[in-house]
Amino acid sequence: MFSSKRKSGQPQSRIDSLIGAGTRIEGDVKFTGGLRIDGEVKGNVYAEKGADSTLVISEQAQVEGEICVAHVVINGTVVGPVFAAETLELLPNAKVTGDVEYSTLEMQQGAVVQGRLIHQAGKAEPVELKLAASAG
Repeated sequence: MFSSKRKSGQPQSRIDSLIGAGTRIEGDVKFTGGLRIDGEVKGNVYAEKGADSTLVISEQAQVEGEICVAHVVINGTVVGPVFAAETLELLPNAKVTGDVEYSTLEMQQGAVVQGRLIHQAGKAEPVELKLAASAG
């Protein structure tokens, strides 16, 4: 997943920030680039809109709040909705309690989602077609 040659639409390969094991953050986290969480976050986790962003939630990590990031990799515990604008990867120890919205999903055996899986690809297409048709 973290190769040095990145194709368009692939997750960004660099982790810029780390919330280490034993660290607990209460409040929202907003970031750009790559963020890895090994500790606990009680609050929402957002990436800068329009920016290529990657969030990695490790096996021992816990997030309680909404997640809104382009590329999300989960191997820990999330309580709250997850919005992955591009890709969502659920590794074997992922436990998500909340609805999950994604464009591309990879879910490995052992991952658990207690909520709805909602595919988002093409949702904007009817709006674009409607606007194009009304503009003519």
